[in-house]
This record gives sequence, structure tokens and C-alpha cells, in this order.
Amino acid sequence: MDGTISLGIWDSNDKLVRVLHREANIDKFVVEENSLSTTWDGKNDTGEDLPAGKYRARGYLVGKLKVDDLGKVSSPPDSAADHISVKLVMNPLVADTRSVMEVGVGFDGKGSFFKTMDGLPLATISESPGVTRVVIEKSGEKAADVWQDAGSGPEHLRVSNIDKMIAFDCGFFELK
Repeated sequence: MDGTISLGIWDSNDKLVRVLHREANIDKFVVEENSLSTTWDGKNDTGEDLPAGKYRARGYLVGKLKVDDLGKVSSPPDSAADHISVKLVMNPLVADTRSVMEVGVGFDGKGSFFKTMDGLPLATISESPGVTRVVIEKSGEKAADVWQDAGSGPEHLRVSNIDKMIAFDCGFFELK
């Protein structure tokens, strides 16, 4: 499956401490025979050295999303929330069933995005600066409706292909 990769580092308390890659293309990794690899400098997102201890790397491959602008609305529906459940594509490297994860929506100075519930950005929804609020609601198994407000009233977006995500776990490692 084509797409971008978001990869994070979590500490022993399962807190996201570093976003190593956000929507990276495969060329940002070293391609090896049966894997992709990258390096981590042992620092958190603010550039501080993290203490010695056990850490875990996890990530997601997100396929190409389709975003349709459905126009301005007076307000999002009351049923819209900050996250939805999404069925993931089965990871062919592990013998598990097709898993389900909670996908949230967030925003920063660059726009709105899908994220894991613990904060790893997964995929850009909109590059509208100045977003102050974003909510989401499921629209079938393969799409979600997103409402975001960047100061000029709520905008309604439909995001398709949300079912094209694969989770992967790189395992635990010791930082010394």
C-alpha cells in the first residue's frame, strides 16, 4: 500500500515523547531487505535528552486520503466528537485480525490533521491556518465528516479512504 509513514517514540508510561516522522515518504527511511530503518537521537520533541530507560517505537502507514470541501455550514452537528473508530488494514507481517483504533482530530498552526488518541499526527486534513476548533463524525466505513473553524465559520469537509491505514509496532528498546 502506498502512503506516508508517521512514527513515534513512547516512554515506559506509554506517553508519546517524540514524533520521529510525520507523514514521511519511504525515501526518508533506509530500505533494508525485510524492513525500513531510521535513527533516533534519544531526545524528546523539545530537543532535551531523555533519561535512560525502556522505550517503544510505533507507527502507522496511511494511504492517500481524499478531502472534499462541502462548504460552509452554520454549525457542526451535535453528534460530532473529537474522535471516531476506524478499522485498519490488517498488517501482513503479523497474524492478527483487522484491528480497530480510535482516531482523533487535532489542529496546529499549519491546519487540521488526523492523530492517534495519544497525539501522534497521522495525516493532514486541511492546510488552513488559524483553525481554532475541529470535530469529526463517521460517514460509513471508509469516510468521515470533519468540521473545522478558522474564524470565518465552520467549514464541512468529507475525508475518504480513512480505512487505508496499517499499524505497526517496532518493539521495545533500551536507551542507555
